[in-house]
Amino acid sequence: MVRVIVDQDITPTSRLTNQLPDSWNVVEGIDIGDQELRDTVKTTDIAFVTSRVPFSRPIIEAAPELDVIGKLGTGIDSIDLEAARENGVTVTHTPGHNALSVAEHTLGLILATLRRLTEARNLIKDGNWRDEYSLGTRLSGSTVGIVGLGNIGKRVGSLLSGFDVEILAHDPYIHDIDTELVGGDRVSLETLLEQSDVVVLTAELTDETRGLIGKEELAQMKSSAVLINTARGPIIEENALLDALRAGSIGGAGLDVFSEEPLAEDAALLEFENVVVTPHISAMTLESRQEGIDRLATNVSLLRDGKPVPDRYIAVDP
Repeated sequence: MVRVIVDQDITPTSRLTNQLPDSWNVVEGIDIGDQELRDTVKTTDIAFVTSRVPFSRPIIEAAPELDVIGKLGTGIDSIDLEAARENGVTVTHTPGHNALSVAEHTLGLILATLRRLTEARNLIKDGNWRDEYSLGTRLSGSTVGIVGLGNIGKRVGSLLSGFDVEILAHDPYIHDIDTELVGGDRVSLETLLEQSDVVVLTAELTDETRGLIGKEELAQMKSSAVLINTARGPIIEENALLDALRAGSIGGAGLDVFSEEPLAEDAALLEFENVVVTPHISAMTLESRQEGIDRLATNVSLLRDGKPVPDRYIAVDP
């Protein structure tokens, strides 16, 4: 009997479970408490998860029967890939299927932050009107810097084409032709930070990008510039961001991801009217979920049947 666990964040869950063999024993819902997760994975053969469920080395080593981890989405920083490889666990994911949805959300955060929509909502909530509103900033005619020009970053650049903006990009793994495709210029991180009115983070979380934007980098930004993050929270040193916001040394921030998730209801970031926050939902559109779930179900079924899966969907092939 193949035992399968499915993270409840994979919704609609039935879209996935209806594509799995009837002979598989599927359990929906995963508790992420350390001991509870260890107990759950003890007899698990296949785990379908989102970034909500951390598969650390201790968790993987507690799952002697684990054969495949199917991760919905692009990021795989929630999985210890080396531990998976050492323990013979294949890791498959679905890069690219949510890229357009994340890019659209990124554009939404840019506009919401520049137009100070948090402040605008609070005015109404507090019984005030537009006379109390600080003026917003127009996106058109500005300079937008994109840090990480992968699947998402390129789509953000394409979506910006209708706004008459200058695009700068920083990514050590791209070539000039990549930025030319979105009508931009490839520059150093320092140049991007100094010249951009909007700094957008769409890079993957790696050892290189963890803490990439800290006190020194924030100090290089214009005092009017806004920082947008739809990548991963730990790319920004959150305490340094809070200091910059309190000092007014940057113009604001639009954040879908955080150093610790879920964001606490009393989090300091919620104090600022020039900060727009969303609960890690940039990839959550019906279209991208359906495409990602379908691809993930196909990948895992093929792997269990010993059939090949395209390399782009394989993070670990032990």
